[in-house]
Amino acid sequence: MAATLSRLGPRDLMVVLVMNLLWGLNIIAVKMAVDAVEPLTAAFIRQLIVLLVCGSWIRIVPGRMPALLGLGVLTGGLFFIAINMSLAVATNVGALAIAGQLGVPFSMLLAVIVLKERIHRYRIAGVALSLAGVGILLFDPRAANEVPGIALTALASLIWAIASLIQRGLTGVNVLTMYGWIGLIGAAVLGPVAWAFEPAAMRAIPALPLASIGWIAFSAIGSTIMGHGSMAWLLQRHPIAVVMPLTLATPVISVAAAALFFATPLTPMMILGGVVALTGVAIVTLRSARAQSGEARSSDS
Repeated sequence: MAATLSRLGPRDLMVVLVMNLLWGLNIIAVKMAVDAVEPLTAAFIRQLIVLLVCGSWIRIVPGRMPALLGLGVLTGGLFFIAINMSLAVATNVGALAIAGQLGVPFSMLLAVIVLKERIHRYRIAGVALSLAGVGILLFDPRAANEVPGIALTALASLIWAIASLIQRGLTGVNVLTMYGWIGLIGAAVLGPVAWAFEPAAMRAIPALPLASIGWIAFSAIGSTIMGHGSMAWLLQRHPIAVVMPLTLATPVISVAAAALFFATPLTPMMILGGVVALTGVAIVTLRSARAQSGEARSSDS
């Protein structure tokens, strides 16, 4: 049975392709959105769209509500404050796409600190490479100007890593229910913040052009709902060790798409930093997926 589940068919491969494209191209949509609309207002509208799509699936989940509420505050609110602000202050989006990969090593380090998980030399090396790759960016004059954006992206990655630990305890909760709560709580967090700092942009929401709404809707529906829904669909049919490595195309698509769409230069130093960081992410992802798959098999036996 396991061998059958781990074999990816044409439909699975199509889902993988769509998922990576949606996640990889999302950085363009978010950058266009925060350039057309103020960043906090754009984040608020995004969560309203998620709530509109997933709101009917909101349910009280006994024993899981503290985790769902915490996930909503982090993933729906604080994460988007950091990531939208990072893209608003940055011009070289490719550098932020590379820095955004810190979420993988951060989540593993938090698992070691909080959950007392044990890691071996390969994943330690992967974390070191990920951090070194982002560090290399700071030595590139073109990327060094993006220090505020890189710092905010690193903060967003840390928030994402904390949220990923919470999400581990939500296994079995319907994905649409989860994102219904994220949309509701995210909008509740972002609304007052946006009103406080961007009152003119909030008042102008009814007059926004469709193009601006379209970029935000792509992120909300494409990246959040369809992208994460695709991941959940794949994990229901295949082992973690098969699915997780399939996401490694996302950062490559993000960096390449950002460079092409915004005509930002990919300098030799940026390419080196990207290769080093993505190599580290690949090591952590592959080894973590293998370890989790092994744990799952042990618990089933």
